Amino acid sequence: MVNIDLLALLAAPFILITSLALLISRNWRRSVLALAAQYVSVFVLTLLSWPLGMAATKLAAGWMAGAVLGVAMFGAPQAWRLEERFWPAGRVFRLLAAAMVGLVMLNLAPSLHSWLPGVHDQQLWGGVLLIGMGLLHLGLTAQPLRVALGLLTMLSGFEVLYAAVETSALVAGLLAGVNLGLALAGAYLLTAPTMSGEGD
Repeated sequence: MVNIDLLALLAAPFILITSLALLISRNWRRSVLALAAQYVSVFVLTLLSWPLGMAATKLAAGWMAGAVLGVAMFGAPQAWRLEERFWPAGRVFRLLAAAMVGLVMLNLAPSLHSWLPGVHDQQLWGGVLLIGMGLLHLGLTAQPLRVALGLLTMLSGFEVLYAAVETSALVAGLLAGVNLGLALAGAYLLTAPTMSGEGD
């Protein structure tokens, strides 16, 4: 039998690694893989409050969202598929910004216990870290794939925290639909430039 509490202790550091990979990686394939790995941690943290079947919807929806974005990248303009290159100082800036956001979120997390009394510590740390890193990602990019990844990361943090408050199957389905909707919107924005000339 797998100890869920032990897995949850490992999930928060794993969230930090995957969110940093999303922030630093300029290769879209690695970014989609990091998103898929991040949803494994979201699944584990959600499993602390939800039964296995409901928590599995987070994993399934996240992997489907990643698959949608990955397939859309094959139809995206060539310039977006090329690996972006920037000076090493750009990576250092992103790491420093991530460290600042991480410190702010970790200082904010203890005060949230009064608002969310039923949340586990691992869910609290993981959730606020995902929200903070998602917001940072959104603030540093305008590329459609990166925006979709930032939104999905931020939504994952909200879902982890909300799982401790609400255990409804309907809410689980609605949040899975929101994940897929964000992925489809991102896929449309990725492929829209290539579709503009089809009607001419």
